[in-house]
Amino acid sequence: MIDWMSESFFILLAWIMIGSGVVTMITLLLGMKAHYGRYAPVNARSIPARWGWLIQEAPSFLLPAASFWEAPNLGCKVIILLIVAHYTNRTFIFPLQLKNPKPTPLSIVASAFVFCLWNGYLQGFYHAWYYTFEPGHFRQPISILGFVLFFGGMAINLHSDEILRNLRKEGETEYKIPRGGMFEYVSGANFFGEIIEWFGYFLVARSLPAAAFSFFTFANIGPRAIQHHQWYKEKFDNYPRRRKALIPFIL
Repeated sequence: MIDWMSESFFILLAWIMIGSGVVTMITLLLGMKAHYGRYAPVNARSIPARWGWLIQEAPSFLLPAASFWEAPNLGCKVIILLIVAHYTNRTFIFPLQLKNPKPTPLSIVASAFVFCLWNGYLQGFYHAWYYTFEPGHFRQPISILGFVLFFGGMAINLHSDEILRNLRKEGETEYKIPRGGMFEYVSGANFFGEIIEWFGYFLVARSLPAAAFSFFTFANIGPRAIQHHQWYKEKFDNYPRRRKALIPFIL
């Protein structure tokens, strides 16, 4: 019988996430696309995008927020607060700021909800129940670097989202070339920011669940940045030639 609250179960969840990340990366690099936004099937059963974001992201906010009160010390609470800070925006603020969003396919909402349920439980309750760290952990150089990357990546992600929102005027639906901020260097500036953010989270926490989520984020949205880059180049003849897909000046 599975003990849903044992440490070994959380470790299993983390390793499954890493394995899922490998499979996800391979399938995306081979050409599979996430069926929403510009890649959504025309006749897919869908719901309004704002409701879709709220529903699918809610577990990633609610479960860590609930686990916060069970965390035994300030260190554990700090780790959990990093998750809560990100998903406060992604669950409640980001959906309200969308302009003329396309409906989101129900299949995407359902799959994202399952992942957020899984990850919210893993990140929140593992760090509330089983996470331990030595005195001075947050003063170590690697932890300080992690905080810098987390909040720096979050700033890039938020700024990039703002640029994408403001590309369209009221009533417009066509795609345009994003410019400004990290978009001057990469097509997936919002993805780049989020990857940096969760890598910083891993450097702060240095736990297997944090590593699993950081890796899965890279494996999931890294290839999508490459897909977006190729799509932009095919759609726009004047797309900036020096702009890379995900990593400035490199990839």
